[in-house]
Amino acid sequence: MTVKTTLSFTDRHHRFLIEKVSAGMFASQSAMVAAALEQMIQDEQEREVALDALADEIRSRLQTSPADFIDVDDAFARARRRVSKSGRR
Repeated sequence: MTVKTTLSFTDRHHRFLIEKVSAGMFASQSAMVAAALEQMIQDEQEREVALDALADEIRSRLQTSPADFIDVDDAFARARRRVSKSGRR
């Protein structure tokens, strides 16, 4: 279904619309706005998937027993040895 609506743009945005349509990148200003909205929808969906995965990982790590924690000194000991061997600080 298509809905007719009225939109207002800043001069900058309007010039950009006209340039892209004139260059043949989009068939019309409506097509360009629709493409931009579709991209925003896709970006939002991908962001939600990423945030859900991050939340799942955080929940999983919160379930880790303290006995399974890695000591910070042990975790970075190898890197510190490599840095000290290279003479960097």
